[in-house]
Amino acid sequence: MSKFFYTKLALTNINKHRKTYIPYIFTSICTISMFYMMHFISGNPGLKEMSGGDSLITILNLGNIVIGIFSLIFLFYTNSFLIKRRKNEFGLFNILGMEKKHIAKIIVWETCIVTVTSLVLGIVSGIVVGKLMFLLLNYILHFEIPLTYFVSIKSLGITLVLFIGIFVLTLLNNLRQIHLAKPIELLRGGQVGEKEPKTKWFLVLIGVATLGYGYYIALVTESPLVAINKFFFAVLLVIIGTYALFTAGTIAALKLMRKNKNFYYQTKHFISISGMIYRMKQNAVGLANICILSTMVLVMLSTTVSMYIGMDDLLKNRYPKEMDVSARNLSEEQSREVEKIIHDLAKEYGIEIKNPVHYRSAGFPTIRTENSFNMVRPNSKAFSNISVIELITVDEFNQLENQSATLEDNEVLVYTFRGDPIGDTMTVEGQQFNVKSQIKNLSINGDSAAMIADTYFVVVKDEETLKSLYPAEKMEGMDWKDLSFFYGFDAEGSVKDEIALTKALTQKLQESSIDGHAEGQEEARESFYSIYGGLFFLGLFLGTLFIMATVLIMYYKQISEGYDDKERFAIMQKVGLSKAEIKKSIKSQVLLVFFLPLVAAVVHIAFAFKVITKLLALLNLTNVDLFMMCTASTILIFAGFYAMVYTLTAREYYKIVS
Repeated sequence: MSKFFYTKLALTNINKHRKTYIPYIFTSICTISMFYMMHFISGNPGLKEMSGGDSLITILNLGNIVIGIFSLIFLFYTNSFLIKRRKNEFGLFNILGMEKKHIAKIIVWETCIVTVTSLVLGIVSGIVVGKLMFLLLNYILHFEIPLTYFVSIKSLGITLVLFIGIFVLTLLNNLRQIHLAKPIELLRGGQVGEKEPKTKWFLVLIGVATLGYGYYIALVTESPLVAINKFFFAVLLVIIGTYALFTAGTIAALKLMRKNKNFYYQTKHFISISGMIYRMKQNAVGLANICILSTMVLVMLSTTVSMYIGMDDLLKNRYPKEMDVSARNLSEEQSREVEKIIHDLAKEYGIEIKNPVHYRSAGFPTIRTENSFNMVRPNSKAFSNISVIELITVDEFNQLENQSATLEDNEVLVYTFRGDPIGDTMTVEGQQFNVKSQIKNLSINGDSAAMIADTYFVVVKDEETLKSLYPAEKMEGMDWKDLSFFYGFDAEGSVKDEIALTKALTQKLQESSIDGHAEGQEEARESFYSIYGGLFFLGLFLGTLFIMATVLIMYYKQISEGYDDKERFAIMQKVGLSKAEIKKSIKSQVLLVFFLPLVAAVVHIAFAFKVITKLLALLNLTNVDLFMMCTASTILIFAGFYAMVYTLTAREYYKIVS
């Protein structure tokens, strides 16, 4: 026997099964390429030298982990389609006299060919396309960054180790299946279908309950802080519900359709429903996978795109004034000193101060119980209902908003920045107050805008009342001595001078031994683009990866089912079914298989929309209309792409069965 016999046979087999192998190799090349590019960019030393670079590195490293784990799961999953289609061929080899060790050699050579091809082309394409990704990231970040492009030996090494490991694991799994299977099982492996499954009503109830409760959490959650705690639990419930309903719910629905005689006894419905009931158990898992992947793509792209497009809104929400200065523990005299520092430095840097606002206040975290607020004590574990109270005197409020409000000892004004509204009364640290009125607008500082907790600005009669609610002895570990001071203004001048002024103000405060800092929109813009631009880049990257995975799963699913259905449709043709009727039946079945996951994904997005907007508010995006537009656009584009894939795979399916 020629020493190249197994190599030639492996090449012949790959060529013969190119309809399944070429998509698998192409996917392997893409995942290898994407992992190398992400790892190279995240490890670029220039990232550490830019503003917000640490955050961007963290985001990109997260991308590395996601792509690595996803590649392992996905390549295992797609490999299962390949081995299923090959089992009957290996069974035939076995029956004709080829021992399992010889079959194993063929599998080893096939895996080696696929691995070498994928790694070489994947790394080469990663190096070539990586330059384009590098330029794309530069474009997305909107500013000059000290990044240099080079071939990373470290990234090459980690990529090779990871994917060689994945291919070795898939090889061992394939060898295990061949070794344990009997020849007759191998021979029939590609044609073994599912028995008609029973209707598992208990699993249907579990699916309805978990999905319903996940939707309920998403709909009733109001507080952004609570949204963080509950969102991932709700996601887990929805995933469980999706798998349960696709596995058991679809079977129950199909059997109910079968009971409807007028609907069932139509040619296109009869064939598709009976066929899907027969194989629904394996169908359901694939459909659920497609649904979850589609939901991930839609959420990821709609959120990252909306945050990136709404960058100016993000900056405006985080910094209500173009520049602001915040300081702690200042007396009124020290506050005037800070104000003088601001005006002197602004004049020095050629910045004109416009629309200035300033006030002294005292803020502290509380635990809210209905309309009662009590200061958070040390070692408190109740974080789900934390609210921040910001106290300000009525005199400060009047000068801030140009008002002439007056208050009695037991009266307050309340501005709800984020959180559930306050009723007619509120209790702070055991003292009850009547809410004289709810303030509709208030000039707040940037630090308060950045708070993830619900925040309430409470206007009290005087400083004596304020300090009675905020005594120093209760604030263990918080070093409270006096009120905080905020000064915000819009700046007219060059961007360069605004950034320089912001840095100079922070430095001057430190030199004056004042516990404070300055912030500004322009100074923060670079950092914001690093974070949100990085998220947008990661969203595009992972969105592309998940779309590719969705397409391949749908493709393999239709090809696999086409081979399973081939003999069934051949029998039906022999008993009088026309090609036109077969085509209608195929269209009906493929439409259901394809678009049910997409419809379910859109329903998931619709119910999750509210809680996602709460989470985006934590990231300073409050433009719900923008997010709605981005979500709708993403769904429409994805649906169009989905329909194109449907057309292609339906054609392949029809070629196989006919």
